[in-house]
Amino acid sequence: MDDTIHPVDEKLPLPRLGILGLQHLLAMYAGAVTVPLVLAGALGLSRDATIALINADLIAGGLVSIIQSLGVGAFGIRYPMMMGVTFVAIGPMIAIGLNPALGLQGIFGAVIVAGIVGLLLAPLMARLLRYFPPVVTGSVILVIGVSLMGVGIHYSGGGYGVPDFGRPAYIGIAAFVLLAIVAISRYANGFVANVSVLLGILLGFLLAFAVGFVKLDGLAEAPWFAMVYPFQFGLPKFDLLAAISMSLVMIVTLIESMGGIFALADIIDKKPTQTDLVRGLRTDGLGAIIGGIFNTFPYTSYSQNIGLVHVSGIRSRYVCVAAGVLMILLGFVPKIAFVVASIPHFVLGGAAFVMFGMVAANGIRILQSVDFRGNRHNLMIVAVSLGMGMIPMVSDKYFAKFPPDIGTLLNSSIALCAVTAILLNYFANGAATIGTVEAAIKDSVSTTH
Repeated sequence: MDDTIHPVDEKLPLPRLGILGLQHLLAMYAGAVTVPLVLAGALGLSRDATIALINADLIAGGLVSIIQSLGVGAFGIRYPMMMGVTFVAIGPMIAIGLNPALGLQGIFGAVIVAGIVGLLLAPLMARLLRYFPPVVTGSVILVIGVSLMGVGIHYSGGGYGVPDFGRPAYIGIAAFVLLAIVAISRYANGFVANVSVLLGILLGFLLAFAVGFVKLDGLAEAPWFAMVYPFQFGLPKFDLLAAISMSLVMIVTLIESMGGIFALADIIDKKPTQTDLVRGLRTDGLGAIIGGIFNTFPYTSYSQNIGLVHVSGIRSRYVCVAAGVLMILLGFVPKIAFVVASIPHFVLGGAAFVMFGMVAANGIRILQSVDFRGNRHNLMIVAVSLGMGMIPMVSDKYFAKFPPDIGTLLNSSIALCAVTAILLNYFANGAATIGTVEAAIKDSVSTTH
């Protein structure tokens, strides 16, 4: 009997957990707070309401990350996975919030319904595992990485909506962070190499502070403690059309989460069984329910943290549990959250290049195992699915004339690529490939149990 502990289940010393968890937190922080900031701006919410949304978002995101990584009852895939608000939900939530009869309460009601739908659909979606051979997973993971590179590019130029986007000083500091991470990874060893991203961000922050780009005005006025409680914006309102709209978002989220799970599974060398996939996707549904109750939004796995697992080389899921605890603490301590939020986007952009690039590179590595010489259909599958996935990245107006609800699906690069690759693979390779995947699943189940 082999009693060797898989690196995913390794329990690290508490100080290391704290530092590695902080690295995961910083990697996703900008993305985690972007959705409440955008929504608050679109709905014209007050400063206090915006702060309350961000605090609730951090606490709920931390809680869902703990459940996903640690595993609680029938929930959690037990992978090192961080959960944050999905960007797919921004458009539908703004539309719901601008409805005078619904407002924020209408958003939270729709999110709760979408979460229930996610719980019900998780077992059905998990059955799609048999349709994800390497030609499909490699294509999807590559599109995830490429689509995220756009976020990294915008961050490194100063961030979304900044008037002086592309300022050479911003790009220079982002390049400095990038080079620092590469140099630390190349020349350092052991724990220092594991936290290369954290050190790169810290060096970039210090440089930005030295040249006057970090603004801490208002830090003294920020409270040390803030209370977050369920339904603090009022009881949720339930509307059929709003619920349908958010349920479509949930379907897209589940598809994207499957791509994230496959990407992470390959990095940590632990294939998911169908049961694992159900637990992971079910947590997406639970996350939306928790989000709606605590006045926040639907949650999904964050791909930047998947890339960070590859960069750091640390596969322990307890690192993400520690990061989830830190997120909750930040939600209750606005003064510390204020300092973290002061890290300029261009500093994070330098790190994003490394993390997102790692996700794309991992997709390429998976595609290397695909038989392109003996099976000419595989090249066509990759070509067409990548092309479909590129559409929303290249032209955000491409599907503008389609009905809004359908547009939720069509404007997701990951969903477009995944659906296209699955259909083309089944059409071109049929039962032969599916049978191979089923054999791999049975082998995974037998080795797991």
